[in-house]
Amino acid sequence: MNDPGPTSHFFVSQRLRLHYVDWGNPDKPLLLLVHGGRDHCRNWDATALALRDDWHVVAPDLRGHGDSAWSPDGNYDMLSFVYDLAQLIEHLGAPTVTIVAHSLGGNIALRYTGLFPDRVEKLIAIEGLGPSPTVIAEQAATPPADHLRKWIADKHSAAGRMPKRYASFDDALARMRAENGHLSEAQAHHLTLHGINRDEDGSWSWKFDNYLNVWPVVDISRDEIAGLWAAITCPTLLFYGANSWASNPGRDGRLAHFKTARVVEIEEAGHWLHHDQFNRFMAELKNFL
Repeated sequence: MNDPGPTSHFFVSQRLRLHYVDWGNPDKPLLLLVHGGRDHCRNWDATALALRDDWHVVAPDLRGHGDSAWSPDGNYDMLSFVYDLAQLIEHLGAPTVTIVAHSLGGNIALRYTGLFPDRVEKLIAIEGLGPSPTVIAEQAATPPADHLRKWIADKHSAAGRMPKRYASFDDALARMRAENGHLSEAQAHHLTLHGINRDEDGSWSWKFDNYLNVWPVVDISRDEIAGLWAAITCPTLLFYGANSWASNPGRDGRLAHFKTARVVEIEEAGHWLHHDQFNRFMAELKNFL
């Protein structure tokens, strides 16, 4: 290979050994690329390659994802994710950071930025605001005890579920392509290659923890989350895919909570818009940065 790619590193957060890749240029401004749920840090490789000359690019594997350790109790609450991000930024030693983050990663980054607005120079969140107001209202109509009973049942089910095993790499690749039909063959192959492990018996399994499918029922309130959004002071870009299931905050009212944010909607793109329409995404991103 002409390009050796990034180097792997680890840091410790709440006794977990968490992984990240570093694309070099430590003298450049720090840029973090934070992936979404059931994904991994190497999903950002194309973005990192396009930005590495001007930035010190670092991409972490969230706890329970990629090559990072799994939570021993199978709980993945948002506050632990936010703490991990804060710990990584302290570990890297940069006074300020710019963050690009997708989905779950965007939710984490938005909360961190609201807590520490002076530490973030610019923030780009790709569909990272979480459930829409409509979905939240539907959830609120269910009694809290029902949510807790479902959470217990789901945790019990996850405890007995073995990781999905695929007989061949091609079988796993087919599952990746079925998950997102927008991916090119090369993109799907790359995401699968870095998102899967070879088992002792020769089968293949995804790296992420099955317990990530059980979302915690306890979190800070929606008003408190909106308060964190309102505390963000840096320039903020909120990306949304026109064909995504996610609700555009420019139309559902959530943009009003932000002081410095604007929304960019990418046509012919879904939830993984940074893969679906990479060139258009990068043009908007570079212009913003």
